[in-house]
Amino acid sequence: MKKLRTAILTVSDGCFHGQRDDLSGQALAEEAESLGWVVKERQTVPDEPGQIGEVIRSWAGRDDLDLLLSTGGTGLGPRDVTPEAVQPLLDRTAAGLAELMRAEGLKKTPFAALSRSLAGTLNGKVVLCLPGSPKGALESLQAVQKLLPHAVDLAQGRTGH
Repeated sequence: MKKLRTAILTVSDGCFHGQRDDLSGQALAEEAESLGWVVKERQTVPDEPGQIGEVIRSWAGRDDLDLLLSTGGTGLGPRDVTPEAVQPLLDRTAAGLAELMRAEGLKKTPFAALSRSLAGTLNGKVVLCLPGSPKGALESLQAVQKLLPHAVDLAQGRTGH
């Protein structure tokens, strides 16, 4: 599998303020590394749309990244604002990836239907907004991981078959 250069953003008031360990970001980093991907960057921000958007925009401007993962802020709670922060930034949405993540999650728990996970592209990067629980984040990434190298190729204009 292609070595995707990855950045992981944890969106969590509790993790940002040191009240919780970042188990989801850690789980995603371990999974990415197990696939031979390179985790170039990890960061944590609170559930604030401006800060989420600032990091995603910054990472999308880098030439050394292919895949931008966020974990957290995709539920129905009043502080769950990741989709609202990220969607307006996207060049294109990839609804099929988000649908696949939810469909695979539904095989394990009906609570997957409550996820507002999001996928798309921004400046040649594939962006996935994943659930905040370690299990949900990991299972969502696993549901689409085989598609991501090709998705990155397409996002970066490598469309020849």
